[in-house]
Amino acid sequence: MAGGHRLLLENARQVVLVCARGERFLARDALRSLAVLEDASLVVGIDGFIKAIGPGDAIQKQFSEETFQERIDCTGKCILPGLVDAHTHPVWAGERVHEFAMKLAGATYMDIHQAGGGINFTVERTRQASEEALFSSFRQRLGCMMRAGTTLAECKSGYGLNLETELKMLRVIERARRELDIGISATYCGAHSVPKGKTATEAADDIINNHLPKLKELGRNGEIHVDNIDVFCEKGVFDLDSTRRILQSGKDIGLQINFHGDELHPMKAAELGVELGAKAISHLEEVSDEGIAAMAAARCSAVLLPTTAYMLRLKQPRARKMLDEGVIVALGSDFNPNAYCFSMPMVMHLACVNMRMSMPEALAAATINAAYALGKSHTHGSLEVGKQGDLIIINSSSHNLENPKQNYLSLGLPWWRSGWESACRCRGHGFEPWSRRIPHAAGQLGP
Repeated sequence: MAGGHRLLLENARQVVLVCARGERFLARDALRSLAVLEDASLVVGIDGFIKAIGPGDAIQKQFSEETFQERIDCTGKCILPGLVDAHTHPVWAGERVHEFAMKLAGATYMDIHQAGGGINFTVERTRQASEEALFSSFRQRLGCMMRAGTTLAECKSGYGLNLETELKMLRVIERARRELDIGISATYCGAHSVPKGKTATEAADDIINNHLPKLKELGRNGEIHVDNIDVFCEKGVFDLDSTRRILQSGKDIGLQINFHGDELHPMKAAELGVELGAKAISHLEEVSDEGIAAMAAARCSAVLLPTTAYMLRLKQPRARKMLDEGVIVALGSDFNPNAYCFSMPMVMHLACVNMRMSMPEALAAATINAAYALGKSHTHGSLEVGKQGDLIIINSSSHNLENPKQNYLSLGLPWWRSGWESACRCRGHGFEPWSRRIPHAAGQLGP
């Protein structure tokens, strides 16, 4: 019997599935060759989920009597899964452009932090900002991410540090989750810094005794949905003991552990994360060999952030060693006032150039593995029947060509500004196509 569907993508030269057998992540040898279909079509249902993928003639025959709200002719083009940004700080007020001159003059991240800049500067202005103003800027930033191909983003609080402002930020994230056509994984990051006038122990006590019980109450009432808990485990911020207490308390109320670790100093955060059953650990520029081995064995994802190492002139995370040892490597933009990049294609480009990742490794890290880091690889991160219909169409016949003008990673942002054909995210309440062309503001690390 004939029926209706949301979307038919017809006759693509290539459909990059990334996974084809229900894999929840890709590691080791599985990263060498991603699942790809040639001359294929794809059907998205009214509910926003993928209903069929296969050879173009077979899909045409199977759905010949059925109707579609929209058809897109993808002849000569390539379809990819929507990109997943596994680490962002997108809700804040107050620009920190002035700090760039300090960095160029030699100031380190912690020099600026201890002088009252960095996170503390943003905290003061975020506390002063209205909820509506925060939502307005957040919506604009998410729009830039979407135009650069991101269809699922992890979004943190963390520029409040007191209960009132952290809840304000989480309400902004919740509103975006409900109203905007982008997937969001919400993270409580109240332990992003130690508030002025408190010790790390006092701040941890406040989070455990006041913040987390309130989050549990609001979650039970359906007012705010939070997926993850994050702590900045770092020398001069939260030590291992305070980090352990906060993360375990968050886990006890049902939050996934997904935290900052081993960024500026070797803290053995990776080992702690494995001990606590963390889903993911971010940064890891200073991770130990033992930490890498432990993460590989525990299937704890490493969310690497090449924009941060670039902006702060840090040594690069040891992506090659992690990949070779079987760690599940994901990527994130670390979008924040200090690393202002909306563009996952730029992140993938830096991962290839600076961290020596291959293009298939970078694509997997920005799709299925990033979704795994957020606990969402059963619904996102690959193009498979039953998964969310989040996808992008590029004006190229292949995702991996020798011609640099057609290669989707070799030129970074300049190509992505001119190379999109379209991108779309299908959800139950609507189909929203966007961005026939990427504006320059899609990422400010480009030329």
